[in-house]
Amino acid sequence: MENTEELERTVSYSRTECTYFVKNEDINGKGRLFGGRLMQWIDEVSSIACRRHCGMPITTAAVDNLQFKEAAKVNDIIVLIAKVTYVGNTSMECRVDSYREDSSGIRTIINRAYLTCVALNEDDKPTHIPYKLKLENENDKAEWEGALKRIEYRKYRRSEGF
Repeated sequence: MENTEELERTVSYSRTECTYFVKNEDINGKGRLFGGRLMQWIDEVSSIACRRHCGMPITTAAVDNLQFKEAAKVNDIIVLIAKVTYVGNTSMECRVDSYREDSSGIRTIINRAYLTCVALNEDDKPTHIPYKLKLENENDKAEWEGALKRIEYRKYRRSEGF
């Protein structure tokens, strides 16, 4: 008999935390963390979270809602926390919160981003994600609903030529 039970993984299953130390080579001409470096770190941590969820190679397809809220400087500790917030057929959305952590361990949000990643097969073609996303609490459900709105907005912008 065939197993028709849906495979699921929770949001917390994909949760990934990465920590970086801001060095001189990470700084722009104004003495702040270069936005491109932070974007690289965001893409890396998002890729790890999405790969954890789907269990296969992925590629980043889109970055939404990248908001720089605060600056970071040399010797700051940067903490990035990623989690999958939505899973479709071949793509997933991942939220990444970036924090500056002070010497007492207090974290201040410096960036929030949402990325869309696509699962790939051995031929580097989009493929079905075998695991649905199990929503365990109201926050997970709110993130899922927000993802649906962002998906619609992306479709609208594409239709407008953006």
